[in-house]
Amino acid sequence: MRNWPAEHAPAPGRAFAWTPAWVLLAVALWPLPGPAEAVLSLGALVVAVQLAWCALRRRPLPLQRGAFVLAGLLFGAYWLPELLSAADALDRARAWKETLADLRYLPLLWGVAIAVREPRERGVVLGGLALLALAWSVDALLQALAGASPLFLALDALKALAGGGPLCPVAEVQAWDRVNGVFGDCNPKLGLVLASLAPFVLAPAAARGRAWGWCLAAAVLGLAVVLGGARAAWLTLALVLLATGWRVLGPARLAGFGAAALLALVALYLASPPLQQRVARTALALQADAGGIDGALSGRGRIWRGALCMAREHPLNGVGVRGFRRAWAGCDPAPAQETLWGGGEALHAHQLVLELLSETGVLGLLAWLGGAWAAWRGWRRAGPAARRRAAPALLALAATVFPLNTHLAFYSTFWGGVLMLLAGLYAGLLHARGDAPAARA
Repeated sequence: MRNWPAEHAPAPGRAFAWTPAWVLLAVALWPLPGPAEAVLSLGALVVAVQLAWCALRRRPLPLQRGAFVLAGLLFGAYWLPELLSAADALDRARAWKETLADLRYLPLLWGVAIAVREPRERGVVLGGLALLALAWSVDALLQALAGASPLFLALDALKALAGGGPLCPVAEVQAWDRVNGVFGDCNPKLGLVLASLAPFVLAPAAARGRAWGWCLAAAVLGLAVVLGGARAAWLTLALVLLATGWRVLGPARLAGFGAAALLALVALYLASPPLQQRVARTALALQADAGGIDGALSGRGRIWRGALCMAREHPLNGVGVRGFRRAWAGCDPAPAQETLWGGGEALHAHQLVLELLSETGVLGLLAWLGGAWAAWRGWRRAGPAARRRAAPALLALAATVFPLNTHLAFYSTFWGGVLMLLAGLYAGLLHARGDAPAARA
């Protein structure tokens, strides 16, 4: 097709030159979910309009055919389960609203892929992501030392100057016992976000500083993630450190780094009462009874049993996306007992596979497996240069959706946007322009 540019063809105009700034602005606004979602959605709409204009005018499209197809497949794996579950969802209005709203993720994926196609713009995006993650990590360490996050205080002051109330009212605090940095106590996602962005920090650190650069970046990220208190983030970061450290340090030096990290964690544990509480809660899993395991999981064992109940009662296409809350009363395995998560119904399954089975059924799980196969097939058929470019994004995706972990809701607005942005980066980097072309998908 004449609309697809050759691998090393000049960039087709500057109509999409704004996309790198858009991607970075959307990520920088993650601590402010409302503005971040507005920027993301508006940018996706503009991308859709511009791509339609290029197609109608028969102008070259600003991304490779492989990126276009792979992004479409990854979108389909995410979106089709929503569509298939909406027809008989328990909360049909909510399910159809989510299904229609999430159509924006297709142009989002294409827009992110466009943003990293050219070497210069790719450097801006990847460098910006690394700097944001490092800035948030250092800010978290400053909060641990000084008792307050400078970046969060700055955002709070800006909102006050604009005539608004505090960013985090006392009544909305969710995690006072964690270091939440720029995200604040009302939005305790710092550790999870940093763990998912870690590959984009560690890759350039290793490229520029080799082993010492990797160790320094890993130490800064590790301290911030541990202080963030989210145990799911600890496992995500551990997977990233293991995968990258094995290549950069080798097995022997990685073991030495692990020993040093363990000593540092012991010292941090002795100095941090909130960390002691979370470790003590995790240690409940060593008890033989189900109550100890459920306590270690902050009640997630009970939630998972409820999710399995929903999957049994609605095996084909689930109860509908975001319908977990509606179905909870009928599947709560212990309705007479007080919940360990603070009261009220469970909002989601807190685990990817169970979220898919309960809300989208077997069809949804098969669709996600198809998306994983498409991502892996693209990787296997790519050339060495393309693999090097896309490795951080693939690792970020794999660690974020690692099935033997607990998770935020992947069909929620925030975490769904994070996942789709990572997927767009992977598709774009795998089929970006570079010194050596990627193999045809």
